[in-house]
Amino acid sequence: MKQYFFSLFLAVGLVTTAQIEAPQPSPSAMVKQTVGLTEVTLEYSRPAMRGRAIFGELVPFDKLWRTGANGNSTITFSDDVMLAGTAVKAGTYAIFTKPGKKSWEVMLYSDYSNWGTPRDWDASKVVATATVPVQSLNMAQESWTITIGEIAMDKAHLQMMWDKTLVQVPFTVPTADKTQASIDKVMAGPGANDYYQAAAFYLEAGKDMKQAHSWISKAVELRPEAFWMFTRKSLIEEKMGDAKAAVKTAKKALEIAQKAGNADYVKINTDNLKRWGAM
Repeated sequence: MKQYFFSLFLAVGLVTTAQIEAPQPSPSAMVKQTVGLTEVTLEYSRPAMRGRAIFGELVPFDKLWRTGANGNSTITFSDDVMLAGTAVKAGTYAIFTKPGKKSWEVMLYSDYSNWGTPRDWDASKVVATATVPVQSLNMAQESWTITIGEIAMDKAHLQMMWDKTLVQVPFTVPTADKTQASIDKVMAGPGANDYYQAAAFYLEAGKDMKQAHSWISKAVELRPEAFWMFTRKSLIEEKMGDAKAAVKTAKKALEIAQKAGNADYVKINTDNLKRWGAM
């Protein structure tokens, strides 16, 4: 009897904790697309036509639409971009639209935490607006689709399709500026951090300390306020057996760290100087 009740209890527990998995009527989708050197990510839900009339019926004309289903449809730019001639900062935005018979108003909204349309629309949160013409597709698109198309080196289109309707919003990305910055950096040679990282690796790996010292010396020359770089230089000099130079550099690191108010590096250099008998 006890075994019977235990089995019944276990069965009831399994029934109450089990969850049914079923497909969603508007499944979620994610699109990641590189345009030039900029990453663009779309996240949205995809309702289907299922025999329904869409624009002008299911989605009324000239009224604010969530531009999909469920939570906000969003677009994320990894860099600042220009959307239909309007500057948009890097970040994530909700996509809202007002579909019309001949044109759509497409808006990027800085608050993307809504489920559906905002209860209280705040015009100050609209970071960009574009009015674009409605285009016709040859074949009906069964599921609501947002994608990135017409991709070139420095531009693309945000495309939205459903039924036989297509709208697309042009945007440009800073490919030329980013490429030029990369060229300038490489052609100018290594920076302070490059020299520092190379020297730090040589110190930790026990490689050529003379080469490590050459690199760290260039690093502190480029970054005279970098107390952490001077600290590393003192440790390289200790490793080279140059106690006098190590003490001098550690005192410099201590002085800069004190001015910067960095207690951690004040302690590190104080401890090192005590260890070397210099305090």
